[in-house]
Amino acid sequence: MDVTYILILLFAGALATYFSGDKLASKVALLFGVASFGLSVYLLQLFQAGDNIDVIASWITRPNIYFALKADGLSLAMLLLTTALTPIIILSGLGNDFKNAKAIYALILFMSFAMVGTFLASDGLLYYIFWELSLIPIYFIALLWGNGDAEERKKAVVKFFIYTFAGSLFMLVAFVYLYGQAGSLLLSDLYRLQLSDKEQCWIFGAFFLAYAIKIPLIPFHTWQAKVYQKAPTVGTMLLSGIMLKMGLYSVIRWQLPIAPHAAKQYMPVLLGLGIAGVIYGSIVALRQKDLKKLLAYSSLAHVGLIAAGCYTLTMDGLRGAVLQMIAHGFVVVGLFFAAEIIFRRYETRMIADMGGIRSQTPKFTSMFMILVLASVALPSTFNFVGEFMVLFSLAHVNVVWPILGGTTIILGAYYMLRMFQHVMLGETNAKVFKDVSFNEGLVMVLIVAVLFFFGLYPKPITDLITPSLEAILAQINR
Repeated sequence: MDVTYILILLFAGALATYFSGDKLASKVALLFGVASFGLSVYLLQLFQAGDNIDVIASWITRPNIYFALKADGLSLAMLLLTTALTPIIILSGLGNDFKNAKAIYALILFMSFAMVGTFLASDGLLYYIFWELSLIPIYFIALLWGNGDAEERKKAVVKFFIYTFAGSLFMLVAFVYLYGQAGSLLLSDLYRLQLSDKEQCWIFGAFFLAYAIKIPLIPFHTWQAKVYQKAPTVGTMLLSGIMLKMGLYSVIRWQLPIAPHAAKQYMPVLLGLGIAGVIYGSIVALRQKDLKKLLAYSSLAHVGLIAAGCYTLTMDGLRGAVLQMIAHGFVVVGLFFAAEIIFRRYETRMIADMGGIRSQTPKFTSMFMILVLASVALPSTFNFVGEFMVLFSLAHVNVVWPILGGTTIILGAYYMLRMFQHVMLGETNAKVFKDVSFNEGLVMVLIVAVLFFFGLYPKPITDLITPSLEAILAQINR
């Protein structure tokens, strides 16, 4: 068995979901989502047993393009993140009465298919195709099932599509140039290229535009908050929990090893952009009155720190960044789902209109509090492990960077705890807050369990990703 089976399962799941009809769509999608996670775990076991689950086959003869999928510890970690969050996101949507449900659940599975392909692809053109395919489902999910004024939503979604598509075109131009130098776009062939410093700078810049928009890093972030706010919560979860990780993963897998000298040359600028995102996102989050927008800017601050960890070009930085990617995926999905639960009861996302939830549902309050504390990297939670390693790696570059980067903890604790006070404590809202349903509680419990388990015992993930990161770091320092 090889990793093509996971792509086949997700694609077949998208088709089966669409043709199952609106009544059965959510159940069929959930079944395929859970099955894809189970298959991912089985593929991981095969990999750890020493089986070769990579795929490489000639696809196009002129130009010389391969259908090549690489399954190492890094790509398998991102595969597991994607397939673990996909059924959780589908389960979270069961409380919504979506129009044309068969279409939205099919699009969720198709987007998961495209993102998995992006994480596994080891031929540049195949990688680019999967990268672009992931744009299509989220475009329609946000446009057709989003909330708020239709015109504003359309503007936000079109801006997002144009930004990300335009950035990707620069990456495509870089691949065309690299093909001319290597005669193929296989990752192994690109790694062997001996590019001049000038060539590396241009290639690095082209990749950077694509990745900085997708992550996003400032000043390429202007699409993010509006799209997160206007998209339905399942769309926001897909964007923040998984899709932005495509950019961070690609920095490690493609950008740094292909153009390492440029990365070293521009390291101070890149670290500065990452840390600036931390400070900017935290300060803007302080001023937000809409709960989803507050969480969007909080996410911007956290991914800025993850990007800074990637660009330290150290083992601690890369390992911490990957751990933080996975932790951030779970905690941000949990936080956006908590915001959705509140919206279902109060029909508002304005923080000022909330309050007094704790007195009506202590269980939900406790789980929401755990997610808030995990977000600010409380020790014993998963976020603390990755964030500590990233700050530790920044200290090895310059002690100023972790001091500045640490503002994500200080400011994050302030605005998240202040938000919690306004939303959960204080005077009771006039509307009754019904306790969480079984499905809602199950989603929250699963996420909290992951955050605590890997916060206390991250060794399985560190053991999985370390050999791949060592190989990439050796390539960077060649």
